[in-house]
Amino acid sequence: MNTELVISVENLSKVYRTGTIGGGTLRGDLQSLWARMRGREDPNSPVYSKKCDRNGAFFALENINLQIHKGERIGIIGSNGAGKSTLLKIISRITAPTSGRVKIKGRIASMLEVGTGFHGELTGRENIYLNGSILGMTKAEVDKKIDTIIEFSECDKFIDTPVKRYSSGMYVKLAFAVAAHLDADIMIMDEVLAVGDMAFQDKCLGKMDEVSSNEGRTILYVSHNMSTIQRLCDRCIVLDEGRVIFDGDTNEAVEIYLNNVVCSEFSRDYMDYVRTRINLGNKAFIEHAEYYKHESIQFADKERLELKLRWQCREALKNLCFRFEIWSVDKIAVASSMAFDIGDYEAGATVEKIFSIDVSNLVPGNYRGYYALFIKNEYGARVNLDWVPAMNFSRVNTANDIVWNYRLWGRVRLEDARVIDCEKDT
Repeated sequence: MNTELVISVENLSKVYRTGTIGGGTLRGDLQSLWARMRGREDPNSPVYSKKCDRNGAFFALENINLQIHKGERIGIIGSNGAGKSTLLKIISRITAPTSGRVKIKGRIASMLEVGTGFHGELTGRENIYLNGSILGMTKAEVDKKIDTIIEFSECDKFIDTPVKRYSSGMYVKLAFAVAAHLDADIMIMDEVLAVGDMAFQDKCLGKMDEVSSNEGRTILYVSHNMSTIQRLCDRCIVLDEGRVIFDGDTNEAVEIYLNNVVCSEFSRDYMDYVRTRINLGNKAFIEHAEYYKHESIQFADKERLELKLRWQCREALKNLCFRFEIWSVDKIAVASSMAFDIGDYEAGATVEKIFSIDVSNLVPGNYRGYYALFIKNEYGARVNLDWVPAMNFSRVNTANDIVWNYRLWGRVRLEDARVIDCEKDT
């Protein structure tokens, strides 16, 4: 690893003040004074979140210390509100820290949101020159690279059109092409590739890998897409409520992040759940689900997952079917278990069933998914009657077995292969 330090973050904190500052009324001030004189709570005090102190101080970042070296590809992950964007804005000099300091060596090209650094009235070509001048490049230096930038952006037909008429995808393509090809030592990307199409995302990841490996550029990359984080980054930082809770191996960081966001409920009510997916006339309505006689979300070895489900039939139904879709916590479909022809029911019937599901072929890890009631048509296709998010569960392995690398080998482990000796030639 290159030992040249390009970013040093020392004791960095960023505090925001919540509640109303100023703008009070005489009536409100008198109410507050009267309450204080009587030793009672101020009726006009702001409502604070659990992350605020009584003065309304909200710590977006708290005592962050980082050292980033030349050529590193750093992933920054965490839940919404963890402080990822705030950290990148401070490093990019867009906002100032409340305390601590950041030392930077080199030019920074940042994409913190779609269209960052673009002027809507200027054309794509003019914005390329504008961004080059911001980085301290001469017109002659930009001239040498502009054809490559335009070709990479795939916006050549619209390069002389004002960017205010670009779609969000075109914005991202041009902005990334500019950041990747101009003379910046540090590239900062905040969830911007989520707007582009899959082919362009793949192209961008390849380009970032190339400029880091061949040109020694440093990359800071924020994304909720864990597969792109694992593909690009050789080091990952996990933020939680403004603090660094892990800094190290990317795969380990992803595990910590995903485990941190898994909910541990073992029963769930769906009476107030707003269905966002169109079902077939809402003929069935799932009301409640729970793990049957199992007050935990962990299932070990050969232990079957037993799910107790209650639903209401709003119309008469024949040959009702059930499906349990199992997804990884990073939203990749893994497997499904189905039960066909579970009964005929009259309109208004409330039904409870227990479904016993073998999850032993899933490798250890955390999972989520969906429950669906459906019917089959004559072609075997499914038509959903209701479809709701499932409770999370974990597969744990207590046996002394091989450590399974699911990123390379998959989430489902089939039965061990049988070895059959070939007959000897006679």
